[in-house]
Amino acid sequence: MTDKHDTHEVPVPQPATDHLPYNRVSWKLDRFVVAVGKASSWLWIGVLLVVLANVFARFVLNAGSVALEEASWHLFGAAMMLTLAYAVVRDDHVRVDVLHEKFSLKTQAVIEFLGLVILALPIIYLMIEVLIPYAYKAYELNERSQAPSGLPYRFVFKSVLPVAMILIWVAMFSRLLRCTTLLFRFPREIQIPRDDRNGGHPIP
Repeated sequence: MTDKHDTHEVPVPQPATDHLPYNRVSWKLDRFVVAVGKASSWLWIGVLLVVLANVFARFVLNAGSVALEEASWHLFGAAMMLTLAYAVVRDDHVRVDVLHEKFSLKTQAVIEFLGLVILALPIIYLMIEVLIPYAYKAYELNERSQAPSGLPYRFVFKSVLPVAMILIWVAMFSRLLRCTTLLFRFPREIQIPRDDRNGGHPIP
């Protein structure tokens, strides 16, 4: 016989509920950002293929390619930049504030609201203002690599910078709306589907 005191109950993980509420606008914005992030993640396949091709050419064929090397840099940067907004939506970015997780959800929302309004959104907006002319100038000059065998059309890769910043701004604005929904009950909260693959958190 097994003593009832010897049995150990295995705790069943419960869905997390300490997340910011969604409203109709933030839900649509997050779904858009997530869709772009998932599509952009395929760029990592391109990065891998270009790096492998460059390694094969350099060490097997003894014929290094400047174009392949530059393509690997640019694709890596594009993949990284275009998926940053996805990290903001999923709240997977690195937080330097070690105290944040110890606060209540309402206190976290207040801190995020002030940080977004005072710092994050204005700074990202200023970066967008600078980066759009930066990319357009490269287009006007038909800028290309300084290396003779380098890549042309540098404006394509430079345009990734303002596009990525716009996506991050949209993701942060959506986060701000979720904070206002919790703190001020506006916009109104909506019920959205959940996905077990994310521990019960909603996935746009």
